[in-house]
Amino acid sequence: MLISPLSEQEKKKTSMGNLIKVLTRDIDNNAGNVFLDFENAQPSPSETDIWENVKQTLEEAQVILNDLQEYRGAGEEIRQAIQSPGDETVQEKAWSAVVPLVAKLKTFYEFSHKLESSLRSLLDVLTRPGTTPTQQLEQKQALARQFAHILHFTLRFDELKMTNPAIQNDFSYYRRTISRMRINNMTSDSGGEVNNELANHMSLFYANATPMLKTLSNATSKFVSDNPDVPVENTTDCLSTMACVCKVMLETPEYRSRFTSDETVLFCLRVMVGVIILYDHVHPAGAFVKTSNIDMKGCIRVLREQAPSSVEGLLNALRYTTKHLNDETTSKQIRNMLQ
Repeated sequence: MLISPLSEQEKKKTSMGNLIKVLTRDIDNNAGNVFLDFENAQPSPSETDIWENVKQTLEEAQVILNDLQEYRGAGEEIRQAIQSPGDETVQEKAWSAVVPLVAKLKTFYEFSHKLESSLRSLLDVLTRPGTTPTQQLEQKQALARQFAHILHFTLRFDELKMTNPAIQNDFSYYRRTISRMRINNMTSDSGGEVNNELANHMSLFYANATPMLKTLSNATSKFVSDNPDVPVENTTDCLSTMACVCKVMLETPEYRSRFTSDETVLFCLRVMVGVIILYDHVHPAGAFVKTSNIDMKGCIRVLREQAPSSVEGLLNALRYTTKHLNDETTSKQIRNMLQ
């Protein structure tokens, strides 16, 4: 097992709080404690292969985030091109500005498939029959940590995308220009033209308010449908336990005091929201019913206690990416909390 007493070094208040002790509800008739070492957990020999594969995805995820954060768009060049449709020099300048940006957007889109594959590989291990979901998380902390990092990336990507209208504007201009070129029998010398089928997929991807989270929600639902031998409770209890872990870390001063940066708080918030949304897509009744294993009022309350500017994207994810929020079984109080 990866659970061990804290060493003196581990007792230091490092960024992820090291071993965080969380009292969970008796989800799987094992009213014990869950320890998730979000910072230092290392894989056992049997987990190494999958851990290494996901590690590569997470390393690429950081590059993707950096590129998205630096994405400035070609708004000015596009405006000038629209204002001067007959000026070939201006048109060429706009086209030269947009083409490399679309190449980045293509990379982001293609990465979503890698992220989906990594998520499914982790779910395959963390929901495996034989032990309870809580025990799976406790015993496979390195993989649980990677699962959390995938969700953290996903929410961060979507937050950045939602606040950058240049992404859809650039891609729309690219598609209009390519279409005009085809009508006029012109060819693009960009060397990396996005074909029509791929462009349609990319348009659907970027039209979504939270495209990466939508990808993972669909992947989780498909994982459940593709594995009828794995009880759906294995997946939903894994997700609800992680949501509980994050909520308690955030609302308990003893644990939160170990955080040394606001980014650590945001990490937990993003993971909590991510697993809530996945749970809501997989559980037949969703996350908002009274019988849900997730304390939705408590989770929303934790979000509301943060600076509004830091959680608005997460609240929007709950409003617009969940499946059951508007069901009749959702209490008015929960709906009001999300207004």
